[in-house]
Amino acid sequence: MLCALLAAGCAKTQAAPEQSSGPTPLTASAALGDFGSVDYCSLLDVPEVAPGAVAVPTFESCRATLGPRTILVGPLAFDSDPNIKPYAYLGQVPDGVAIQQSMFNDRSACTRAITFADGNRLDLSVTDTGTDQASRCGVADAAVGSALDAITADKVRRLTFPDRSWGRVAPCVLLDSHDLDAAAGAASRPTTGLSGHSCIRGKVSLKLTVETEVADSPPEALGGREARVRVAGAFCLVDTTQPAPGLPGRRELAEISVVETAGTAGDATCALARTAAASILPRLPTPGQP
Repeated sequence: MLCALLAAGCAKTQAAPEQSSGPTPLTASAALGDFGSVDYCSLLDVPEVAPGAVAVPTFESCRATLGPRTILVGPLAFDSDPNIKPYAYLGQVPDGVAIQQSMFNDRSACTRAITFADGNRLDLSVTDTGTDQASRCGVADAAVGSALDAITADKVRRLTFPDRSWGRVAPCVLLDSHDLDAAAGAASRPTTGLSGHSCIRGKVSLKLTVETEVADSPPEALGGREARVRVAGAFCLVDTTQPAPGLPGRRELAEISVVETAGTAGDATCALARTAAASILPRLPTPGQP
């Protein structure tokens, strides 16, 4: 009866129009899935981009080498980088994604960044000892296209970490110890990296990955392992390795670094790095041991 009295109103009632669904801006998590298990070498079509190159997957990147030239895909980053500038990439780009370039070290490297809608970016670089920047950047652009093709075709593969692999280790757990208060700062707290394979606590950082270059410093015993200590600018680094489970002929790398905030690292910085190593290294798993 009420509807009859209000027939005009009832006749005009309509469902709300459906909202048009446009393209969804592509985030890094949608593109890559779990950051901790991305096989970054699945983003690099080696026969197309660098025929003959040898590609090695690490926990956070893919490193492909051909003579003096190195192509690096990864790692992921989120921090603000003043060297990142706009770039007029000519290829097709998914919605919400920007291709940028880095001006850092542009005399020997060409670097591109795939920046996703959530602000995370995937760095790609090509370095060599030559002077042909156009050649380097041509390869870098090809690497960008290869990565985007793999992402849009859902061809991103996953790494698997066997038992005793350092890929299964949460590095921030190893830094969350009062033994590191002197080196890191007593009030500091661990912060994990995007991939989950690195951690920073104050002045101390720990990275777990696959070794791509062998340090040339002399070995010494630290934390029950053979380690190498070296200075790189403001950092003192301690490296140790183990055979990489599941990767014959490769070695996993644990890299501990302590930064000297007052200038170049020296003996005092390396003393702190050795102290950190003495706490961290005994707690890393070893293949063949329970």
